[in-house]
Amino acid sequence: MAKQKHDVVTFKVESSLAAILKKLPNKSAFIRNAILKSFENLCPLCQGSGILSIDQKEHWDRFKANHPLKKCSECESFYLECRAGRTG
Repeated sequence: MAKQKHDVVTFKVESSLAAILKKLPNKSAFIRNAILKSFENLCPLCQGSGILSIDQKEHWDRFKANHPLKKCSECESFYLECRAGRTG
């Protein structure tokens, strides 16, 4: 079986983050795992771009009419509250 080829990717970080990364025994594995894990937490609408297309924005505007954005009083995280089908 042929060995999988790896590409090298570089990126800039603040000095403080670089200092922390230097202390890790295998920073490449840590960074790979962090990136892969972050894909599990992408926004389902923008897919991590941070920007909605015009069509996505129209869908979002209709959806948020019955699903307002709320802030949890305990953990302070934002979430969507479903009000569809509610009266009052």
